[in-house]
Amino acid sequence: MEFNDNADLDSSQVNDLRGSTSGGGGGGGGIGGIPIPIGGGGKMGLIITLVVLALVICGGGGLFGSGMLGGGGGGDQKADNGNIEQQCDKSNKDRFQNADCRNLLYVNSVQTYWKSMMPQAFGKEYQLAKTNFFNGSVNTGCGQADSGVGPFYCPADSQVYIDLTFYNELSSRFGAKGEFAAPYVIAHEYGHHIQNLLGTNAKVQQGDTGPTSGSVRLELQADCYAGTWANHATETKDREGDAVLFTSITDKDIAEAIEAAEAIGDDTIQKKSGSGVNPDSYTHGTSAQRVKWFKTGFDSGDPKQCDTFSTSSL
Repeated sequence: MEFNDNADLDSSQVNDLRGSTSGGGGGGGGIGGIPIPIGGGGKMGLIITLVVLALVICGGGGLFGSGMLGGGGGGDQKADNGNIEQQCDKSNKDRFQNADCRNLLYVNSVQTYWKSMMPQAFGKEYQLAKTNFFNGSVNTGCGQADSGVGPFYCPADSQVYIDLTFYNELSSRFGAKGEFAAPYVIAHEYGHHIQNLLGTNAKVQQGDTGPTSGSVRLELQADCYAGTWANHATETKDREGDAVLFTSITDKDIAEAIEAAEAIGDDTIQKKSGSGVNPDSYTHGTSAQRVKWFKTGFDSGDPKQCDTFSTSSL
C-alpha cells in the first residue's frame, strides 16, 4: 500500500475528541452485547463492534432504540482538529508515518468511494458521516461508551467512533498485524452507515442470533461492502478531486484485510475466550464467512453483489 504524497486530505471528516472531557466512562461490556474475556486478563468486550455490533449498535430504531449504550449522548466534548490539520497537511513530508493521518486518509477514501458508488448502485445520494477519534470514553447519540468497546457506528447520530489504540489490540491479541487491517475496519464501519442510509437495519430483530440470523447477515454485508471499497480504493481522489489517495494497493494488503476478517469471526473469538464454540450465539459470522464475504465484495467490486439477506448460503 502506497499513499500519494500530493493528496490533499479533508480533516473536516473527522473529529479529534482525544483532548475533550467526556464525563466518565461506560462499561466495556455494558453496551448490551456479550462481554468477551480476552485471554491473559484482557478487557471485557474489547471488540464488541466486531463481535456483536449488529445487535448493539446498528439497529437504528429497530433493535435497542435510543440510549442503548447506557446514559445519554452529548456531554461537554469538543473536537480539536488543530493537531491533525497541521500534522496531516501535505506540506508535511512525513505525515503518513502518523497513524492519525493514515486513518484520516482511509476515512476520506471510503467516503469518496461511497459518494460516487451509492447513487450508482442504489440510486440514493450518499450522506457524509464523521469519524470520531477518542480515548478513554466518549458520549454519542447512542449513549456513552469507553475504549473497551472497540470501533463502532452509531445510527442515532450517523457517526463512527474509534479509539485508535484498538489496532494495537487487534494486532497483539488477535494476530492481525498488517496495516491494512485498519482501513478494513474503517470500511466495515462505513458499511454500517450505508445500511443505515438504506434502512437495511430494519431487517434485523432484537436478540436475533445464530449462524443464519439477521445480525450475522448484517455484519457479513458490511464486510462485503468493505471489500467493494478495497477493489476501488486506488480510484478514490482527494478533496480537490485532483490527486488519487492511494497510488497502489497490493495483494499483500488484501491478504492483511482477509487476515483481520478471519481473526474476528465468532468461532475464532469464542475459541480464544475459552468459552467453547456456540453457533446459536453467533452475531457476526464465522471466520470463513467473514473472509468469504469480504472477498465477494473485493472480487466483484459491486455492492449489489452483497445482498446477504436474499441468499440461503452464507
